[in-house]
Amino acid sequence: MTQIKAKKTTYLRQPRVFSEAIRKATVRDIEAGKCSVIQASKELGVSAQSVYRWIYRFSRHLIKNRVMVVEDKSEAYRSQDLEKRIKDLEAALGRKQIEVELLNQIIELANEEYKTDLKKNLSKDPSKDSDSKKRPNANSK
Repeated sequence: MTQIKAKKTTYLRQPRVFSEAIRKATVRDIEAGKCSVIQASKELGVSAQSVYRWIYRFSRHLIKNRVMVVEDKSEAYRSQDLEKRIKDLEAALGRKQIEVELLNQIIELANEEYKTDLKKNLSKDPSKDSDSKKRPNANSK
């Protein structure tokens, strides 16, 4: 038995150049949803890569190297709410800081006026045990 190898014949495809009008019309059809990239490539007999190149070149909506971020509405609203809350908290923190500085300034002015150290005197409360030792109990007669 002899094996006969069938020759695979390859046909060279005739180079085709599509006019700019055809390429733009194809891109418009794809953008309008009339056909997909695969359908257009099969209909015209070109690769899908060629159709994508046309899209990148002639599309009004798709720009190469631009990334589109898609979020849920709830995520977008949540991020806006969080940004608003951050601004509110920063404003409240600023108000509290001004209040602290004002109180410190009042204490310093009082120290100068009365020649005492109010921070030192106010920071320690007398303990209850020390008061009870100084005063004799009325019940212990």
